[in-house]
Amino acid sequence: MRGLAGKSVIVTGGASGIGREICRRMASEGCAHVGIFDLNEAGAHETAGLLRSDGNSDVASVHVVDITDYDAVQRAVEAFLAVGGGIDILVNCAGWDRPTLFLDSKPDLWRTMVSMNLMGPINMHHAVLPHMVERKAGRVVNIASDAGRVGSSAEVVYSACKGGVIAMTKSLCRELSRYNITLNVICPGPTNTPLLDIFTGSTEKGPKMREAMIRATPLGRLAEPSDMAGTVAFLASDDAGFITGQTISVSGGLTMHG
Repeated sequence: MRGLAGKSVIVTGGASGIGREICRRMASEGCAHVGIFDLNEAGAHETAGLLRSDGNSDVASVHVVDITDYDAVQRAVEAFLAVGGGIDILVNCAGWDRPTLFLDSKPDLWRTMVSMNLMGPINMHHAVLPHMVERKAGRVVNIASDAGRVGSSAEVVYSACKGGVIAMTKSLCRELSRYNITLNVICPGPTNTPLLDIFTGSTEKGPKMREAMIRATPLGRLAEPSDMAGTVAFLASDDAGFITGQTISVSGGLTMHG
């Protein structure tokens, strides 16, 4: 991709799954500094080790942070700036889900879900965007979910949060385009990650659910985390410089809009 070499990028949720593959892809595209933001310290260091084994030594920095804590996010961003020198790209990938039918769920679960999946990205935007505004340049890619576009059983509050991320991205795009900052959203379909394992492993019907997802996907398989990483790299690159405020489904055709 054009324009990624030498850039500094923050990836939340970089310790595993889609976030880890995004870190690896951004490093392989020549990004000079990849900040791995995650509460899972061991996983984040494992990701950093993978970047080194990929041939990208001294590219990664690990920042152990709870993105639901606004003050902690501010400190982590300042620490990243101290070693990265700037923030060119923000990828909000961190997320969490616990599949539960809405009428069986409780307020404690809702608060945790909203804190992680909506307030976390809000905190990250508020901490990072002023630095992009000051430089009059930046790329933001938010990872939402097709659940936020079309809904999903047993994921009511999660879907609401992801729908909120989509709406927030479009609204920020309208506020910040004059600063040459683009913001776009990727909506993964069912993807082979620990989060999907939680979803399909929560009931005895889990294996059948996984098979049903595969049958419903025109391309005939579940997505892999690397399928998202390429789209993120594109949207963060100069090749996507005139794309902003868009929501792109990466679902193998499971959902189709247009």
